[in-house]
Amino acid sequence: MVEDVELPFPESVAAAEIHKAGRHGGGGSKFLFGAMGIGAVIQSLGQFKLFATSWDKLIPLGKGSLLFKSPDVSPAYMGVGYIIGPRLAALNFSGGVLAWGLLTPMIAYFKYYGQELPADFDWAATMVTVWKSYVRPIAIGGMLVGAGFTLFKMRKSLATGIARSVGDVKKAATGEHVEIRTEKDISFKWIMIGILGTAVATFFIYNYFAQNVLAALVATIVMIVAGFFFAAVSGYLVGIIGSSNNPISGLTLSTLVVAAILMVALGMKGTQGVAAVLGVAAVVCVAAAVAGEMLQDLKAGHFLGGTPWKMQVGDIIGVVVSAAIMFIPLLILHEGDIKMGGTGFGGDKLPAPQASLMAILSKGIVAGDMEWILIFVGMLMGVGFILMNVKSPMLVSVGMYLPLGTTFAIFVGGMIKGIVERVNAKKGFNDAQKSRVENNGVLLAAGLIAGEALIGLLFAGLAFGEIKLFEFFAQPSFLVSLVVFGLIGWILVQIPVKNAGKPDDPAPPQVSM
Repeated sequence: MVEDVELPFPESVAAAEIHKAGRHGGGGSKFLFGAMGIGAVIQSLGQFKLFATSWDKLIPLGKGSLLFKSPDVSPAYMGVGYIIGPRLAALNFSGGVLAWGLLTPMIAYFKYYGQELPADFDWAATMVTVWKSYVRPIAIGGMLVGAGFTLFKMRKSLATGIARSVGDVKKAATGEHVEIRTEKDISFKWIMIGILGTAVATFFIYNYFAQNVLAALVATIVMIVAGFFFAAVSGYLVGIIGSSNNPISGLTLSTLVVAAILMVALGMKGTQGVAAVLGVAAVVCVAAAVAGEMLQDLKAGHFLGGTPWKMQVGDIIGVVVSAAIMFIPLLILHEGDIKMGGTGFGGDKLPAPQASLMAILSKGIVAGDMEWILIFVGMLMGVGFILMNVKSPMLVSVGMYLPLGTTFAIFVGGMIKGIVERVNAKKGFNDAQKSRVENNGVLLAAGLIAGEALIGLLFAGLAFGEIKLFEFFAQPSFLVSLVVFGLIGWILVQIPVKNAGKPDDPAPPQVSM
């Protein structure tokens, strides 16, 4: 695939060009690391309660109520909105508006219609409960249809990727000796030994969870077959559209449904069956994601004259080290959020929509606990989105699933990007200047995301260790938060535009996220 001239690998091209530019002292790192510091400081001041990180207001309307929420003060979410742009940010926010402006108040109204409610009835808490219990399952149905629709649109590419994977294995199995350094891969014999070894290890893991040898064997076979084909498909799609648009969630959900149906056919139920299904889906998800990134690396190395087998060994080391370490920050984030009053992964601060979708699907199919009526209604809603030519039904459904403060903050970031685009047009920037503005803005947004994430992990660790934080105010004001929004907006607009350069300067390589 790396040598296929019909696969453009857009992000690999950009990465290679940025690497070449970096040899000549490119100054983009100052934007990245400067924004990381700003994101970390803002997150820290929010944790120290110098300002309120969110605001909400319940508005009674007759026998019902509307719960209005502010965008979360989150440099990371605003950075995400900036990167995806105003259109996609608006689509995501439209899901939040549907969830909190239509479905949640309507369901709450009819649920308690005609009942005598006590004077101290907590409508705000009730609205949140309705959203979690009713609206989120509807959103999951929409996400299922969105994922399926994404795969359907890519059906030709999926078929081509599968065909290519079989052909490439046949070529690799011939074991042709290659003399040229830049064309040497890891020996096919070692690849097969590695697959066999990991399959055996994974079998024992599945057997530990399923407590059933036959179920573990079936799960292992499904994992190998689905992992092989979807890794090839993922690599092919990355070569065409880049990793940013790679439908990993759709591929993973397809595997999950197949594995769940097979577990039910084998009589597996309860926690053991659910664990086996999630185990298969998790391995295939990671395999597909790593395959896409690995092909990106290899293509960039192809441009730069790298040796493939050395890069492949490096990627394997990276996967092993990441797998060994990743558990620690995930545990700290989960437990730290619980000790800060949250519910860990799946809660308001760490919603993890796709992971929650996988858990609910596996429970529903294997354990029979799914609220099918709500899921089916959501699926019909997703079909409606498709009929209305909604650009991304998946993104709208994810917006319904996420907390409103999150989607609102992403929307604000998208609107800031829209302002930048208008400024570009007003100032009459040429393509080279627009490209510099785009690159600098993306670097700033990425820095805000990384800064908040890293410092957030630190505070989660402090909460995990039950270390009490200093607080400026017991009840911080949201007025200061408005200043923070203004500061982030100024940074994301003023700095990229100010560094647009001269019209006759050469265009830089495009940064891809």
